[in-house]
Amino acid sequence: MVYVIKVGGNVIDNPVLLEQFLADFAQIKGKKILIHGGGKIATRIGDKLGIKANYVDGRRITDAETIDVVTMVYGGLVNKQIVAKLQSKGCNAIGLTGADANIIPASKRPVKEIDYGFVGDVVAGELNVSAVKLLLDAGLTPVFSPLTHDGKGQILNTNADTIASSLAIALSGSYEVRLIYCFEKKGVLRDAADDDSVINLINRDIYQTLLAAGVLTDGILPKLQNAFNAIESGVKEVLIGHADDVRKNTTDAVAGTLIC
Repeated sequence: MVYVIKVGGNVIDNPVLLEQFLADFAQIKGKKILIHGGGKIATRIGDKLGIKANYVDGRRITDAETIDVVTMVYGGLVNKQIVAKLQSKGCNAIGLTGADANIIPASKRPVKEIDYGFVGDVVAGELNVSAVKLLLDAGLTPVFSPLTHDGKGQILNTNADTIASSLAIALSGSYEVRLIYCFEKKGVLRDAADDDSVINLINRDIYQTLLAAGVLTDGILPKLQNAFNAIESGVKEVLIGHADDVRKNTTDAVAGTLIC
């Protein structure tokens, strides 16, 4: 089993929550991959530089100034801090972007109704799985920042949930894969104001019903879309849950929302 684990939300932005999550993650046995976000930190640093964040449907518009900021923050500051903390906890991590070893090629999103700027869509079927397997087989834990590349020298900002899903799908041809999305909520909530209103199971029909009822918030939509894409593309299991439950969610006693 390979665990592909994405952490984001307020966990990355909160040193106490992040420290606990990384301590738990470091103790997970076997092959594992971590994908992280860092949007709030990028927004904060961008604000200091006079570069304001702009979002549409929960996705960042990445202009020429913003791609420089997210490259520095995601690929540098956040990624290397996480790697250093994991090393201190006995987890032999290696920090990566999608450009490293050509692991995650992407194409710049075409301009339609919205111009997302330097945002990349992962090129399905072209991920360099052999490089990831080499790292895993060497006992290393890859830690991916949410950056890809277009093969022409341009770094692209890519949704971390999508990267997690794409890596899980690519690896599912070689391993059983459990994809786990960790954030600051206990799972997908029926009521965003009630942390205990977790929906334990979601299938396509339930998803469409929740979508029509306006229950799902912008932040959870990319996770669910990527979860269904992963399940339909060979990934064994997808879980969405609290970062505190990451170790539990690598066992049979899972918590949160199971996507099937």
